[in-house]
Amino acid sequence: MDDAANNLKFDRGVEKPLQFLWPMLRPYRYQLAGGILGMFISSGMTLALGWGLKGIVDRAFAAHNDHFLNQALLMLIGLVLLMAIASYTRIRLVYLVAEKVIRDLRVKIYRHLLGLDPAFFEQHKTGDQISRINADTTVLQLVVTTNLPMAFRHALMLIGGTVMLCVVSPSMTGMVLLAVPVVLGPILWFGRRVRAKSRDTQTRVGDVSAYSLETLQGIQTIQSFGYEDAAAAHFTGLADSTYRTAMRYINTRAFLVSYVISTVFGAIGIVLWAGGHKVLSGEMTAGDLSAFIFYVAMVAGAVTAISESLSDFNRASGAADRIQSLFETSPALAMHETLHQLPEKIAGNISLTDVTFRYPTRPEHKALNNISFNVKAGQVVALVGPSGAGKTTVFQLLQRFYDPEQGAVSIDGENVAGLDPRALRRHLSVVSQDPAIFSLTVADNIRIGRPEASDAEVQHAAELAQAHDFIAALPQKYQTIVGERGSRLSGGQKQRIAIARAILKDAKILLLDEATSALDSANEIAVHHALKNLMAGRTTLIIAHRLSTVQNADKIIVMDKGDVVSEGAHGDLYGKAELYTHLAGLQMDLKAG
Repeated sequence: MDDAANNLKFDRGVEKPLQFLWPMLRPYRYQLAGGILGMFISSGMTLALGWGLKGIVDRAFAAHNDHFLNQALLMLIGLVLLMAIASYTRIRLVYLVAEKVIRDLRVKIYRHLLGLDPAFFEQHKTGDQISRINADTTVLQLVVTTNLPMAFRHALMLIGGTVMLCVVSPSMTGMVLLAVPVVLGPILWFGRRVRAKSRDTQTRVGDVSAYSLETLQGIQTIQSFGYEDAAAAHFTGLADSTYRTAMRYINTRAFLVSYVISTVFGAIGIVLWAGGHKVLSGEMTAGDLSAFIFYVAMVAGAVTAISESLSDFNRASGAADRIQSLFETSPALAMHETLHQLPEKIAGNISLTDVTFRYPTRPEHKALNNISFNVKAGQVVALVGPSGAGKTTVFQLLQRFYDPEQGAVSIDGENVAGLDPRALRRHLSVVSQDPAIFSLTVADNIRIGRPEASDAEVQHAAELAQAHDFIAALPQKYQTIVGERGSRLSGGQKQRIAIARAILKDAKILLLDEATSALDSANEIAVHHALKNLMAGRTTLIIAHRLSTVQNADKIIVMDKGDVVSEGAHGDLYGKAELYTHLAGLQMDLKAG
């Protein structure tokens, strides 16, 4: 019973990559069929060589027939040329299909990751997802380019070689077949262990990718605190763990392959011994024995190659499991069968009604605690409060990165939880305190706000954001590559590009999270002027600490520990609302200092 269970698991190890990849192979089935045809032809030619060997030994060598030997050479050259053409066709078509399938798979993984909400990335390492895109897909690529063709080709050789063995000597074929259970039994038994160890190896590789990505992205912090040696030591530990896990996989696989080789070639030795006695006794010719040994070696090589392919299939099964588990992960947001969409033009009214929310990674802590407030269309409203008050969480819920635990977040009376997230976000422009700048050109970074925008529209947005002058001074101006995470730009330059991005999008609702925090005084005045023009007729929520920003707001909402503690204009709150007065006082002290 246990053996049956093990065999079933092993079979699944073989089937998993095939089941996983077949839907992606189907569009290229004709190219794949061409590769398989080439495989049939080359395998057939190889099988024909054994029968030709029999003729050469019996008709040329034994009969001293020079003419037949010359004919055999010409036939051999023809066979080799046909095999070469068939092999070229097989390899080219199979690799063509493999590259297309892996391209499609990587795009599918990346698109799926883009569709997952922030809760997923809070709970899963980004480096592990990169490992899925790179390492796991590479393992599956080997299935298509090497393992699957090798297994199929050697399966043909195994079947064809066995048939030819029966034709040459049925009695000796029975002796060969007796060795098959001795070889296949351990393969089936070890298959499950190879698969488990391969999956562990892929997981360890993901850990190494995740840690290296995190530390290299924070390289300045690492170097500032002199953490290089400690980071290197931790990375070494992860690399050692990966090495040990990989060695367990390698040892298991190496033992399996060595066992197959020793048993297979031991069986060949026995066959050669038994066949030699049959030749000496006249029961078979030297040509028969030569052909039989040729086909036994072919069958033995096929069994060895298939055993290696099956081990690789088990490794690929681990990679397929990891990718499949990702595809089975769906966004945490509740997706209704019919999601509503806001109209093309909205007024921009915002309301939060009795909203309570906890982040999935911090379920014991309420980020928002039954808060309610309203923002009328066209108003400029500032969210003020100490760090951790819940201001950024309001922005997250408005964009439907999360849904509230209780209560409702609404835009123009429509509950955001019932809206399609991508359609909703078209009506929102966001500038965060630490804007995301990508390793693209300046123009492409601004165009994230509206990909179809013309060069003139991009430049106009940059001018409004007071970014055009410094962009014009760059080596390739708007076509300058800004480096990874905008490494070639200053903090103020990155923020002005982010403001230009929001200006270009021209959405009805603006969400500004300390949008001017990295600007110097001169640029701050200019950008405030640009933002003031942009805010006209639009609803604007500002997370702000600067008193200059807060004083100009139509309404100020003061938050603390997930609660709304007070709201009103600056004149209504200063001197009356304790927390706001304290925060405003701190700003005045800083300004005076």
